[in-house]
Amino acid sequence: MDGIIFDVDGTIWDSTDVVAVAYNRTISENTDLPVRVTPDDLKQLFGKPMDVIFSTLLPSIPYERQRALAEMCFRQEHAELEKKPGTVYEGLEEALKALSAKYPLYIVSNCQLGYIELLFRKTGYGKYFKDHLCFGQTGTSKGQSILRLMRENSLTDPVYVGDTQGDADACREAGIPFVFAEYGFGSVENPDFRIRRPADLVTLFAQ
Repeated sequence: MDGIIFDVDGTIWDSTDVVAVAYNRTISENTDLPVRVTPDDLKQLFGKPMDVIFSTLLPSIPYERQRALAEMCFRQEHAELEKKPGTVYEGLEEALKALSAKYPLYIVSNCQLGYIELLFRKTGYGKYFKDHLCFGQTGTSKGQSILRLMRENSLTDPVYVGDTQGDADACREAGIPFVFAEYGFGSVENPDFRIRRPADLVTLFAQ
């Protein structure tokens, strides 16, 4: 194994409470739509590409309008997260510190531009990661984003840690093993590995 790639939402932190506030404020201030987004809605959607999320949340408006509202939501989301960051999962930093001493760590997420940088800024976790890539940069499937990160970092045998079936599907597309974080948002059938808490990663990769 020559690297560990992490998802963000549901794997490193949970920002759904804060993001729901941001999305609802943006939608109510800029549309007449009777849309109310809940944290549970976002837990079902996070991990999907951002255009898919907004086509699901706002199906009654044209695609270009969805994109415009998405950009407004992202700006409000970042402003809210600057004031109140997401909740980091217990034991995660200790696991990152231990793992980064043995393996290079990376992030691939379906998030928008600036989100991973905000995560690093609010948590201080950037020091543990060698590189990161997101949907906002690639505009491709997560599997293709994983493959691009692998190429750019000369990785041949990494694993991916995530919490949804979409993450598992992306790993199949990229041809790498998948570690299912059961403490996150989703459910996954037949992952290659399972962890119940971040600390389990240290045990899993201790050998």
